[in-house]
Amino acid sequence: MKMQTFTLACAAALVSLSFGATAQTALSPKAQYAADTKAAKTRYDGDLKLCADETSSNARLQCRRDAKSEYDKALTEAKARMSTAAPAAAPAAAPTPVSQPSCPDCGKVVSVNVTEKQGEGSALGVIGGGVAGALLGQQVGQGAGKDLATIAGAVGGAYAGKKIEEKVRTHKVWTVNVQYGDGSRRSFEFSQDPGLIVGDKVRNSGDSVVRD
Repeated sequence: MKMQTFTLACAAALVSLSFGATAQTALSPKAQYAADTKAAKTRYDGDLKLCADETSSNARLQCRRDAKSEYDKALTEAKARMSTAAPAAAPAAAPTPVSQPSCPDCGKVVSVNVTEKQGEGSALGVIGGGVAGALLGQQVGQGAGKDLATIAGAVGGAYAGKKIEEKVRTHKVWTVNVQYGDGSRRSFEFSQDPGLIVGDKVRNSGDSVVRD
């Protein structure tokens, strides 16, 4: 029995030393389990050799039983440590949110139209034309005829002045139609060629658009 007590004490010391050494070494769960089971087998084989030195068959049998019990216990503890150290399953990935347009003020040119916009005559054109017509009427009439010619000349001059001013003020207009990512459309007018063509990417800039 003294030999058996010595054997169990040695086994406990070896278990403690083995676990202490492996605890200091960072191993993967599977690698740690392999090291623990190998150490347990080595201890078990050593215990069996010590049991063979027992003087009686009963002592040898009891020693082998104790050694096997310690071996099974070491394997169970090794499995438990591997299960505890195994990494937890990764959480399920969250559903990908529906992407929103990264630039709500950005769009694409879908058409460019050029038209001529007729100018509007102002009071200045009417007055200027009337004065010129009155002067012309005074030169072609005498007496009552002169007065009628003056009035006719003034009316004709005012109309001509208005038309001339409208003609001078006539200008081209570039209308750019833009479609945005959400499907909406807007039109922008330019008094000069903006240099945009169909398919150009643009973005809002104040009350107008510029190439993106």
